Amino acid sequence: MNIMLVSVTERTREIGIRMAVGARRRDILLQFLLEALMICLVGGTIGILLGVGAAWLTSDMSGMTVEITFGAIGMSFLFSFARGVFFGYYPARRRRA
Repeated sequence: MNIMLVSVTERTREIGIRMAVGARRRDILLQFLLEALMICLVGGTIGILLGVGAAWLTSDMSGMTVEITFGAIGMSFLFSFARGVFFGYYPARRRRA
C-alpha cells in the first residue's frame, strides 16, 4: 500500500493533466487499480513459482513427499488479487478526497 500511496502522491501532476484533458475520476481510479493488480498478480505468480520450486527441491533433498494442490494455488491467486484490489483502490480513492 505504501508503494501505491507514494505512486499516487508523486503522480499528482500527471493526474491533474489527465483530468484537464478530459479524464474522469473513474478513469484515474481504474488506472491505479489496474496498476496495483498487475503488480500483485505478477508478484503472486513469482511467489507461487518459487514456492512450488522450493517444495519440489525440499521433496527431492529430504525424500519426503510434498503435495501441491490446485486449491492452494488458487487461494494464493485469490489472495493476491484481493490485496491488489484493496491496495490499489484505497490510495487512489483517498487521494481524490
